[in-house]
Amino acid sequence: MDGDDLPRVRSDAASLLAKEELDRYSQDELMERIALLEAEIARVKAQHAKAAAHRSMADQLFKPRSGE
Repeated sequence: MDGDDLPRVRSDAASLLAKEELDRYSQDELMERIALLEAEIARVKAQHAKAAAHRSMADQLFKPRSGE
């Protein structure tokens, strides 16, 4: 595997969450955290789908017409 296959390291909220020590959380707190993260994943997936649809419409609008 070369360097292009590695995930980008970013100093954003997700990378900070990944570094956080979880030992201090109770089981209930961990389940709450999982629920919050799953909700955030759903929100990001919805935004991705919206962006993909927008991109697809733009591609269709600006694609070269055949026969010209």
